[in-house]
Amino acid sequence: MKVLLDTCVVVDALQKREPFSEDAENIFLAVANWKIEGYITAKSVTDIYYLTHRLTHSDAATRDILNKLFSLFGILDTTANDCREAVFSDVTDYEDAVMIVTAEREKMDYIVTRNIRDYAKSKVPVLTPAELMNRIVE
Repeated sequence: MKVLLDTCVVVDALQKREPFSEDAENIFLAVANWKIEGYITAKSVTDIYYLTHRLTHSDAATRDILNKLFSLFGILDTTANDCREAVFSDVTDYEDAVMIVTAEREKMDYIVTRNIRDYAKSKVPVLTPAELMNRIVE
């Protein structure tokens, strides 16, 4: 099962944001234990860096976190064509549209996010972290 994680899920795990961190951390464990293939987008990496650096206040520490993240998750390129297609998408949030277009191109099985409503028009099925964990357990 190939899943693309939204930035919010990654940051939930990294920053232990309650009440969301438990499911997010369990997804990290599922990826580490080869129960699923986890991916993030290259576009989201800069957002993850920014949000994590605000917490660590250390470039070295933040880069170390990113390096560990890169060893766990695959990184999907965000292409120029993804950006162009997203402009014409019915999805009103442009960043989410780019994520959806990338997930479609890369043939992801699911997009995992807490913001289900923002992905209502996605052709790729969308799950919350809790829903994904339920599918893994089944």
